[in-house]
Amino acid sequence: MNRIVKRVGIVSRYDEPGAIKLAELVYRHLESRSGIEEIIFEQDTASGLGIDGVSIEELRADLLIVIGGDGTILRTIQKLRTQIPILGINFGRVGFLADATPENALEMIDDVLTEFKVEERMRLTIRINGDTLPRATNEAVIVTTRPAKMFAFRILVDDHELDCLRADGIVFATPTGSTAYAMSAGGPIVDPKVSGVVVVPLAPYKLSSRPWVVSSESVITVEPIPAFKDAAIVIDGQHTQSVHAGDVITITTAEESALFVKTGWWFYEKVRSKL
Repeated sequence: MNRIVKRVGIVSRYDEPGAIKLAELVYRHLESRSGIEEIIFEQDTASGLGIDGVSIEELRADLLIVIGGDGTILRTIQKLRTQIPILGINFGRVGFLADATPENALEMIDDVLTEFKVEERMRLTIRINGDTLPRATNEAVIVTTRPAKMFAFRILVDDHELDCLRADGIVFATPTGSTAYAMSAGGPIVDPKVSGVVVVPLAPYKLSSRPWVVSSESVITVEPIPAFKDAAIVIDGQHTQSVHAGDVITITTAEESALFVKTGWWFYEKVRSKL
């Protein structure tokens, strides 16, 4: 059974005049659609149009249209207090998370409103010493902050050691994020329907160190060891936090998934066309 869309939110890049113009065009188009009762702008997008809006954290809608690249979409997901199904319109570079283009956006919006279906995408919960960081939709990357200096750490899966190595860093990616940083680092591309965490060392100083795909039901633990150097953890390229010797980092599947609107664009077709 299809969901009914009555409230639509709009978030756009506000550093690109073309994106703001497209947001206004989408707004006018939605106004002409019967059944749409309310259209809400995120406040920075609204400011570009000279109208009032609400913060992303306060947005409540049945559908959220995000105009921008993957960074805009990831930042929006990270800020939402309650996840909303997202339809992305690519106004960036690759835009792997955005199924629509400026050219076909209005047509795709009509198709989505006619047959509104949603898919869930796994996210990661990351904790440092028990403190929860923002959830990751694409990946969490632990990386040295001293160029040309490796750091050393152990990786455990359900309290069993997976590897102990020195490296420039390590990527923990969802299937959605397997086509991003993890892929560039030599990790596998994983269908989003697969439940797993991709673990990819970055330039490891160990011949036998290779990427892994770990069960999404497992608890992954990262423990810096005495030879540890300064490092940071970066989540979806949006949130950065220092990592210190003695810290214990745990990575598990988040309880709340990210939500994306189904558009009929097959995952493997998207990989071929965008990558």
